[in-house]
Amino acid sequence: MNKVQRYLKQLTVIERKNSPNDFFYEGDFSLLEVGRRVAVVGSRKVSDIGIRRVESIVKRLVENGITVVSGLAEGVDTVAHSSAILNGGHTISVIGTSLDQFYPKKNTELQKQIAKDHLLISQFPKGYPTTPKNFPMRNRTMALISDATIIVEASEKSGTMHQGWEALRLGRSLFILESIIEDHNISWAKEMLGYGAEILTNDNFQDIIDDLPYLTSKELYAI
Repeated sequence: MNKVQRYLKQLTVIERKNSPNDFFYEGDFSLLEVGRRVAVVGSRKVSDIGIRRVESIVKRLVENGITVVSGLAEGVDTVAHSSAILNGGHTISVIGTSLDQFYPKKNTELQKQIAKDHLLISQFPKGYPTTPKNFPMRNRTMALISDATIIVEASEKSGTMHQGWEALRLGRSLFILESIIEDHNISWAKEMLGYGAEILTNDNFQDIIDDLPYLTSKELYAI
């Protein structure tokens, strides 16, 4: 039984229902087996203040020994991965293409670095066509392997909402920045609060991280 099969075998019934039947990886698989992981996601067209927020959040996650998960898209995802590396932390990228494709092209070198020094994951076999439906599927897998998801910046029609709903469906913690909740043009974030999402502020950040459980660390090598 290979590492992927072992990982999928120990999922709960609900997790298995929401997991891919198989996935492919390059890099350090142990990042998926031990320690805590937090997904940091948001808009592809991130604002300057959004960039600063991502950088601050990721720095604090790394300082707490947490692996940063994201999807290697433009915007928030790119900043999250790059900041984790810059701060000497670990990062996992769950991509919406097969491992042999690069999307967006501008992240080719970043993807190669993650595959070499961190962990790159795809649920799509080599040569699989890249279509819009791949990315919500990617979000589900990203939520699955993370103990929590933080949404930093997003619009009313942002695909980031898929990640939020998947996290809630799986019983994972979901944190939404206060600035999103206060945006009167966004309705889905407020709706998520009714299903268990929490507002993330600078004041409650450390308490949230300290209390974050190890939901997805399976210590597989001990089985």
